[in-house]
Amino acid sequence: MAEYKTLLVENAEGILTITVNRPKNLNALNNIVVTELDDAIVNAGKDDSVKVIILTGAGDKSFVAGADISEFLTLEPATCYDFSQRGQGVLNKIENLGKPVIAAINGFALGGGLEIAMACTLRIASENARVGLPEVTLGVIPGYGGTQRLTRLVGKGKAMEIVLTGDMVDAHEAYRIGLVNKVVPSAELKDAAVQLAKRLMKNGPYALKVAMRAVNYDPVLESGFRFESVNIAQVLNSEDMKEGVNAFLEKRKPVFKGK
Repeated sequence: MAEYKTLLVENAEGILTITVNRPKNLNALNNIVVTELDDAIVNAGKDDSVKVIILTGAGDKSFVAGADISEFLTLEPATCYDFSQRGQGVLNKIENLGKPVIAAINGFALGGGLEIAMACTLRIASENARVGLPEVTLGVIPGYGGTQRLTRLVGKGKAMEIVLTGDMVDAHEAYRIGLVNKVVPSAELKDAAVQLAKRLMKNGPYALKVAMRAVNYDPVLESGFRFESVNIAQVLNSEDMKEGVNAFLEKRKPVFKGK
């Protein structure tokens, strides 16, 4: 089994647990995490001993708190579209792996973290979970498929509210609107994810694969992802993005100019 700098990977009786292991950074995404997650998912798909994957974060404060914001400032105009497409590609592999992937959301799942959770087959949240897409508060938009998957999970109206306000949603509200499948006490999250994995493993793996493929089928989704990438490329080159990210890093309120 591969060794990773930012992930812990454990296979126990057909259940592969992938843990984003950056607890001091609230398991925030960076380039290394995305690269290693890509590799771990591809390997899980090839490994016949793996029947179900559980994806979670280290500690009890955060699943994945979002992107490493400072990396936005290093993006070149010509690479912004590719940045979005790369992240979408990894999440598309999660969604279309052909094996169930359960997100065990322990704490914050914000921005890219929620986008990862939404790409998973099913989502279980701890009672202390807080989810959201706060990108607009930084002068950015979701770019890893969030605008597309959120709309399909909760409907256009609620998706608009979550995306445009940037507000966090607590676990019970996330369950009410269909964003997560189940809410459990924090201490029971791991066991609940394992029990759900075992329940899925009782069913025919080929039937699960085909059923997931059928449910995920959407002839317009691919164009939606591309359109999201075009739009995030525009905002990543905006003055508002630079102001929003710098304000976040400097712990002050941003002064947006609409440019």
